[in-house]
Amino acid sequence: MKNQTILRLFAVTATFGCHGLLANDLCVNPGGKGGCAATIGAAVAAAAPNDIIRVGKGTYHENVVITKPLSLLGDGSENTIIDATGLLNAITVDGGHDGAHLDGVAHVIISGFQAQNANAQGIVVSNAFDVTISNNHVTGNDRSLNVEALTCPPLPAYFQGGEGFDCGEGIHLSGVHHSTVANNLVNHNAGGILISDDTGPNHDNLISGNIVEDNPFDCGITIASHHFVPPGPHPPTDPLLGIYHNTIIGNTSQRNGLVTGEGAGVGLFAGPPGAQNNGNVIANNILRDNALPGVAMHTHAPDQTLNGHLIVGNTISGNGPDSDPGTTVPTGISIFSPISVLSGIVISQNVIQGEGIDIGVNAGGSIQAHFNSFFGDTGIDNIGSLAAIDATANWWKCSGGPAANGCSTVTGSGITTNPWLAKPF
Repeated sequence: MKNQTILRLFAVTATFGCHGLLANDLCVNPGGKGGCAATIGAAVAAAAPNDIIRVGKGTYHENVVITKPLSLLGDGSENTIIDATGLLNAITVDGGHDGAHLDGVAHVIISGFQAQNANAQGIVVSNAFDVTISNNHVTGNDRSLNVEALTCPPLPAYFQGGEGFDCGEGIHLSGVHHSTVANNLVNHNAGGILISDDTGPNHDNLISGNIVEDNPFDCGITIASHHFVPPGPHPPTDPLLGIYHNTIIGNTSQRNGLVTGEGAGVGLFAGPPGAQNNGNVIANNILRDNALPGVAMHTHAPDQTLNGHLIVGNTISGNGPDSDPGTTVPTGISIFSPISVLSGIVISQNVIQGEGIDIGVNAGGSIQAHFNSFFGDTGIDNIGSLAAIDATANWWKCSGGPAANGCSTVTGSGITTNPWLAKPF
């Protein structure tokens, strides 16, 4: 086994080494000086697969479209600006959009840019894998959003069904897998970061270390399955469909959705019949002062799945209520699934404070909640008492547990709380 592991590591190293040996450096600056291209688009067109394009300081009025493996490196997000005023997107990584299981482009890096003022989306990636988006500032996009009608006229048809009401947000991964969105500042777009399956299955991505704030119309980070299967006697079971195995870790998501009242810190949603959104990890994020709860989970139609999610180690505070499960006071985590029965939901090691209800549940199925620190008046509200909630080993604001004076309480039946913790975990 050890020898096999060494051989695998050697193969990976050799592969990346070959890419490095074959790569050429290209350059871009606003005047096209010193043999450099004057536009990013011209450099992309001239690049061979795996080339590196280094973009100098300046402002570039472009929608950069990438359809080949390459590295696009700006000279810092404060210096290298892609201003897409009047254009659809600022940066588009386009692997195609003709349906499921398509990997159209891979091995793309985008780093060191400010992407701003696009009609629709700041950075959008469709049907791709091994894409890295890091250290960018994505701001002021979604300029064509009709706020009154919540429509976005320039969106292409393959996005209109799911994204028409918000233009697709600042950074959007659709039909993407094994990719990374890290250390970006995403603010003042309609919404922040969107993970969707509009053009194909979306899985095994890492969303890490981003600051997502002050996006007024939608969530900070949205994980939304729009995969449609007409309802019938047999729910969809194809494990390759939908959204699964994404990790949202170490982000700050704050003050999102305040204009419309429709923004969670992190939203996990299944939209139409057949939507599948399973097995994601929401860990070690700071989720505060959003219009909806810090984490909101919703299903609405038959034949949907929203199972196997791990919500762990988050700091949640000062968020709003969620009308779907029926909370009317600030809520830390809300779960709404009145039709589809949930399973495999684990909520652990979160610190929830400054909320009226720490966890509000209006769903059938089973939920495990352990080692959390509750500070709200209501630690858990099992609205309608539909779910079986194992809430043992939590801190309930004081050592006496949920029945004691001054501690957080429980509302509804079907909640097991004993034993509880005598001090915060």
